[in-house]
Amino acid sequence: MQEKISYKDSGVDIDEGNALVEGIKPLVESTFDKFVLGGIGSFSGAYELPSGYKEPVILGATDGVGTKLRLAIQSDRLESIGIDLVAMCVNDLICNFATPLFFLDYYATAKLEKAKALRVISGIVEGCKIASCALIGGESAEMPNMYKDGDFDLAGFSVGIAEKQELYRKSLVKQGDVLIALPSSGLHSNGFSLARKVFFEKLGFHLASEFDGKALIDTLLEPTQIYVNTFKSLKPKIKSLAHITGGGILENLPRALPKGLGARIKKDAIKSQPIFELLKEHVQESECYRTFNMGIGMILAVEANDAHFVAQESGGYILSEVESLQGVEII
Repeated sequence: MQEKISYKDSGVDIDEGNALVEGIKPLVESTFDKFVLGGIGSFSGAYELPSGYKEPVILGATDGVGTKLRLAIQSDRLESIGIDLVAMCVNDLICNFATPLFFLDYYATAKLEKAKALRVISGIVEGCKIASCALIGGESAEMPNMYKDGDFDLAGFSVGIAEKQELYRKSLVKQGDVLIALPSSGLHSNGFSLARKVFFEKLGFHLASEFDGKALIDTLLEPTQIYVNTFKSLKPKIKSLAHITGGGILENLPRALPKGLGARIKKDAIKSQPIFELLKEHVQESECYRTFNMGIGMILAVEANDAHFVAQESGGYILSEVESLQGVEII
């Protein structure tokens, strides 16, 4: 009789997937709020819309963490990469004045290992708690031959809610308004392909190489700052926000300003960090400002009269002001 093969023989372990679902249930449920309907295990997650909105609009954002993930895998430092995943999505949502409601994740790997996946998902849970949003579902996919052994990929999806009229808040920005810079926690999750080339190929650094008083990998894997609580507490004072991700200040700040308005930002006004100063020594300066955040994770536009208050309450600093200028210049 011909021997029959199973799904497990092809490289997919259904039992391991089921064990993962059971393992993540208490983690996921720790993010639930009163609006989450049901639990984990259905075909989709359900979330009741909060009341109190006149014209509620639902917004969605999706992202990954780029090749920062490669460093997390190489160093076996998996606990914080999930925070980056949440941050990249919810920080985009607040730029459209949306309060994050819930989050979903996608975890794809060559071979599903419950223990490794739990470490990753624990970071996603932590990110959701920082952002005050519920993790209501996700998907794990075991795909042999699609990924190399030991590799995995992450994607995140977040949904938020806003008043319809608030979607156009950037139209309130005018000449003379002040730009407040919120410091980043490092590279965040952008520009890692270039950073890895500089540090590991050109300079010959190793993950454990000392940099700025600690291992380089500690600096590189510092989780992306989540700005949701700052947004919530200062929302009435904020006219617009720009999340400084891929494209840097030069490409992201104009997205938060009306047509015909821009800014001139002095390099010495930016409170940089040692990692960016080193990168500037080996990468053209213009390339740095359109690839990295250069020490600024978010920029807020506020009334001049509110600038000092917002800077103090947010932990940020006054960067520049809005001018009658097309685009943004770094001078």
